[in-house]
Amino acid sequence: MAPEPLTTARWCARRGWPVHPLAPGRKTPVGNCATCRRPGHDRAACACLRAGRWCHGFHAATLDPARIEGCWGPRPDLGVGVACGPAGLVVVDVDAHPGELPSRDRLLPGIAISSGIDLTGLANGFHTLGVLAALRGAVSPAEDTSTLRVRTPSGGLHVWYRDGLAGRRWRCSAGSGTARALAWQVDVRAHGGYIVAPGTVTARGAYTPVGAVREPAPLPAWLAAELERTGHLAPAAGPGAGPGSGPRPVPPRARQAVLAARRGADRAEDRTAERVLAGVLAEVAACAAVPEGAAFSEKLNRAAYTAGGLVAGGRITEAEAARVLRETAERARPGQQRRCRAIIRGGLTAGMARPLSPGHRT
Repeated sequence: MAPEPLTTARWCARRGWPVHPLAPGRKTPVGNCATCRRPGHDRAACACLRAGRWCHGFHAATLDPARIEGCWGPRPDLGVGVACGPAGLVVVDVDAHPGELPSRDRLLPGIAISSGIDLTGLANGFHTLGVLAALRGAVSPAEDTSTLRVRTPSGGLHVWYRDGLAGRRWRCSAGSGTARALAWQVDVRAHGGYIVAPGTVTARGAYTPVGAVREPAPLPAWLAAELERTGHLAPAAGPGAGPGSGPRPVPPRARQAVLAARRGADRAEDRTAERVLAGVLAEVAACAAVPEGAAFSEKLNRAAYTAGGLVAGGRITEAEAARVLRETAERARPGQQRRCRAIIRGGLTAGMARPLSPGHRT
């Protein structure tokens, strides 16, 4: 039988893994309160986080026994998520979803697979990860019996590792996306992401540990090298910079959208407006590397609200703002156009009621 969520949360916290609640029967965080869902809400100044409430997903993760008791004690229906970055965890998420193979260059990014190689039988992340390990003369993480492995309800596998080297910040990725990836159908959960705790039960089934090992082993050197090769190691922060403050991917059309919308104001003001819009769009674009727990809706709403303010301030046209928001959202969450358009429409409308001056800081 699966342990009670409170027992699971305590077990994780004793290991130094900050925990946060997941929605009942789901693998996604509990939703924000009405205040935190308002357009323009600033997470950094959020009273809910300071008060120890669960808004903002993994950003609310805690090791505090009293907060853990107060969360899961009265709500045993909530699942348990672990914030990977603060826990020092790197989790390899192996998927086994049916689907067509992508182009050969996406199977093992950065490793050429010639057209003469027969790919018959290669069908999921277990296979691509196994090939990558074999190329490096190593054991596939999926077969690594020295570390905690957790079977998922969909037939996938979470392989947990810890990275004790100070200063390294591994980044998340989606193996079936077109951006940073380790291998096709192999996701990486690290800083900026979370993982479902073993023992958690969802509507689809339980996250069940495999074998007898219940502790993550050190991140293998060969796997660390592959993660670095494929762009998973965040740039070191410069003097005075905050943790993980490396450059974020900026949607290539964000700059063009603002420049195309110039209305005769001086160049300095346009550059400021450009930076404001590009910054919030970059937050949305970065969600492509974090399939869950990235607060995508919140970030898209904030970007639309900011863009609406720039529209009202005469820095960009409404049509250009809507277009660049839709394009960025589609790249981050393909196939969710209806949901994204509703968020964009609401955020733009709210933002246009509050014009932003060129020097406004979001």
